[in-house]
Amino acid sequence: MGVVLWIFANCIITIGFSAFVSKLLLQTVVGWYLRRRTTSRRITVLARVKLEEAQYQLSASESPPLDDGEWEKVEKHTAGSAKNGEEADDEWEGIIGFFHPFCNAGGGGERVLWAAIKATQKRWPKAVCCIYTGDHEAGKNEILERVQNRFNIKLHPPTVVFLYLSTRYYVLSSTWPRFSLLGQSLGSIVLAFDAFSLLVPDIFIDTMGYAFALAFSKFCFSKIPTGAYVHYPTISTDMLGSLDTSPALGKGLNAGTGKGLRGFLKKRYWHLFANLYSRVGGSVDLVMTNSSWTASHIRTLWGPVRTKRRKPHALSVVFPPCAVDDIINAIPLNAESEAKRAQTVLYIAQFRPEKNHALLLRSFARFLKSHHKLEEKEQQPGLPKLVLIGSVRDASDATRVYELRLLAHELHLTPNHITFITDASFPTILSHLAAASVGANCMWNEHFGIGVVEYQAAGLIPVVNDSGGPKMDIVIDWEEGETGFKASTEEEYAQGFAEVFGMDGEKRLEMRKRARARARAFGEEEFEKRWICEVGKLVEMVGVVR
Repeated sequence: MGVVLWIFANCIITIGFSAFVSKLLLQTVVGWYLRRRTTSRRITVLARVKLEEAQYQLSASESPPLDDGEWEKVEKHTAGSAKNGEEADDEWEGIIGFFHPFCNAGGGGERVLWAAIKATQKRWPKAVCCIYTGDHEAGKNEILERVQNRFNIKLHPPTVVFLYLSTRYYVLSSTWPRFSLLGQSLGSIVLAFDAFSLLVPDIFIDTMGYAFALAFSKFCFSKIPTGAYVHYPTISTDMLGSLDTSPALGKGLNAGTGKGLRGFLKKRYWHLFANLYSRVGGSVDLVMTNSSWTASHIRTLWGPVRTKRRKPHALSVVFPPCAVDDIINAIPLNAESEAKRAQTVLYIAQFRPEKNHALLLRSFARFLKSHHKLEEKEQQPGLPKLVLIGSVRDASDATRVYELRLLAHELHLTPNHITFITDASFPTILSHLAAASVGANCMWNEHFGIGVVEYQAAGLIPVVNDSGGPKMDIVIDWEEGETGFKASTEEEYAQGFAEVFGMDGEKRLEMRKRARARARAFGEEEFEKRWICEVGKLVEMVGVVR
């Protein structure tokens, strides 16, 4: 019996060792192949960057810009081997790969990407910021121009490189009508292989939430530091719990789908995926999250695996950059401005399903009927108005806007009551922020809520979903008073709108001032400090592993 056990144990050890050797061999071969394939492109990219830099400097010397030297001088809060405030000419000059297949979408996630690149350029002027994108319809100049118009963020063009992916199809939800969570995650591995087939960076950072792409990077290149800026966990305990809740509560697109045999199977599938998500997330070297809500879920999912693998850097919360200063400087907040504000509810959000625009339309129609006695099909120009501003990424988003217009018609909301604005420029958004009175947010478990911060900075009173980042981090009591209202149902949103419009003018102005004071905690400068601090750890890791 002892001999049998000994033989069995040795077989297990042999099989385990063989599997380990096979995995190590596969990693070595794949990584070697990708590096070898992209060596010439790396040389070409670096040479092109140097050429564009020389041309840019020549052009700048002939016509010096107002912010001359911004990209050569490092802010006092930067970290690294150079002395603070001095030029960083001798600093790190590798390639940082930003994995953001939808970089031209124009949403809050893209604001984070571009602000992160701007901060990176200011701290490491010689570093090349390479963006892996699938936006083939837009060239470099067009994308950077849109970034400046949409976000008021000006980048240093020579060190920004775009590499265009050909397999973005694999991460579209339409590609995976069934098992979309798993399908899109596996699709991100295909997309990551596509990215590394174009260029292997020195640091790889995902800014869209593709944890499986980071795990693939670590599989192929164990010595390349990886970083994640997590806007929203692919799956969370809240999502698992929502399967058993009533759809009427508005807890996501899958609320109430956990019943019956199909619901049971869906639960099992989600639990198995959550386990897999935890494993791949545990491979990431450095993790940043955009809110306390996101951090709590990522700690629950990734924390145990990261601890087991002895990852040296703790998870950190880096609030997204919001144009707080730009908005505050552009929009006055006083008794005179209060008198000029219209009875307008403003919702700034991409036209995506999870943003739940339909809930807002129904809530606003209920508000008008209950508080203004709106009769069906009656047009009353003096009534409060709803303005929806958002970017349209593709045909599906355009269809969604069309469907919302149809819903508005069914609810008897005429052009006197509602306005749709797509792909608005930053000045256009500013003008609406200055004129509106209420800022709405209807997404359940919004990961953070950049739009809500912009409402507060502009002096709007937020009426937001009672969940996620807006609840935990933004619309909280400040300076011994409320900064907005929270809601979950149509009735609660309608009541929130009524509360704001029914407030005494002086009290309403005081609430606006408290909201603006809260917004100052989410400025671009604070994001820049935290981003540089965290990415500096990845730069240090490059030096350690080589």
